Amino acid sequence: MYAGATAGATALILSGCGDDDDDNNPVSNPNMVNVGAGSVGVLNYAYALEQLEAGFYTTLRTGTYYTGLAAGSAEKQILDDLYYHEVIHREFFKAALMRDASSSIIKSLEPNFDGIDFNARTTAAGSTKLGVLNAAKAFEDLGVSAYNGAGRFIGTDVAGLNYLVAAGKIVSVEARHAALIRDLVSEGSFIDSDIVNIATNGLEISKTPAQVVAVANTFLKEGSKLNVSGLV
Repeated sequence: MYAGATAGATALILSGCGDDDDDNNPVSNPNMVNVGAGSVGVLNYAYALEQLEAGFYTTLRTGTYYTGLAAGSAEKQILDDLYYHEVIHREFFKAALMRDASSSIIKSLEPNFDGIDFNARTTAAGSTKLGVLNAAKAFEDLGVSAYNGAGRFIGTDVAGLNYLVAAGKIVSVEARHAALIRDLVSEGSFIDSDIVNIATNGLEISKTPAQVVAVANTFLKEGSKLNVSGLV
């Protein structure tokens, strides 16, 4: 998923793995956040992922960005724009859930970004932590594959509104994010085979909710990890 499909994915998983076996059995773990089922469940699922992305860019902006990033550079402007987009996406899903399913909205999640070096632009050789752009690449790639995989769960049963249309618009923005970040990390990598089925159908790779949260949960604190067992 990152700078090299296998090596990058391994770094992401290892950076946040815990040793609590209950995380592998979310149905029996009461400390996990259950997103629910149906359209409300997928809205909570999207809200959770947008919380994670917005939290990452907020943490980046709250600090001093990373070493060597010029204040007026195009790269900083890109990161600032992504911050605003992700915050808007998060607030969109929060507002939708508060309006249409306020009793079922999940709580605000607590991220765990210990596996990210916010002072480093990219992952340093031999480092166990992801650089900022590698982490951004991970989150954006994951977001695109999550929306692609969750579309089939979205209906019009939440106050009769078609959230599938909204999700389609959001995922197109997330894909632009991913392409930008991937090009910053490695020019021309925005359609590599780790995200697009180049040899078969030319379509973006999608991931099931279970596959997505297996990664996302490594960046969430205990008590904020996600249970998506209702989205099957």
